[in-house]
Amino acid sequence: MIGKLSGRIDSVGEEQAILDVGGVGYLVFASSRTLGLLPSRGEAASLLIETHVREDHIHLYGFLEAAERDWFRLLSTVQGVGSRSALAILSVLSPLQLAQAIAAQDKAAVSRANGVGPKLAARICAELKDKAGRIALASELPGRGRAVADGTAAPSAPNAEAAAAAEDAVSALEALGYKRGEAFAAVAQAARNLGSEAPLEELIKGGLRELAR
Repeated sequence: MIGKLSGRIDSVGEEQAILDVGGVGYLVFASSRTLGLLPSRGEAASLLIETHVREDHIHLYGFLEAAERDWFRLLSTVQGVGSRSALAILSVLSPLQLAQAIAAQDKAAVSRANGVGPKLAARICAELKDKAGRIALASELPGRGRAVADGTAAPSAPNAEAAAAAEDAVSALEALGYKRGEAFAAVAQAARNLGSEAPLEELIKGGLRELAR
């Protein structure tokens, strides 16, 4: 199982890149967002890898951001969403935009992806609304960084307690009558302002301050 590859860019195509690691060229499929952020040929790059092993092939999917990889995994749990569809969605929506679209049940935004029709978009929004919040908030908390086009180490992710507190703060704001999408955005900004170790009460207060702006 391959979890990460570091090497030099050999070539970049419309749907994939070849990463030269010690003279071995690895074909890695990726979203157009990730492919567009890769450095020029011959320059150093590091990609987080999701390995899919099937009877007839082994495919590698690459990500510059841990958040994008987490969304790829989550999208793949929805019936009818294959690897190609997941990458198509992540090509038109960043992790934060996707989180906001699902929180707001914005099916039109999700269906902008190539090959994703209204019915599939509706299923994605319905099935992931409750599951997506913690991953989405974790990607916004301080310390959750990009995996790195130049091969340097990525910042560490916030701990589970911080992500859980942020999700609880969103739920608290929802209970006060705010829509999930706006509550998510407010808590994410409050977490960036206060730091990843901010307690639940401070996140709620910070979120309310953001909503009052």
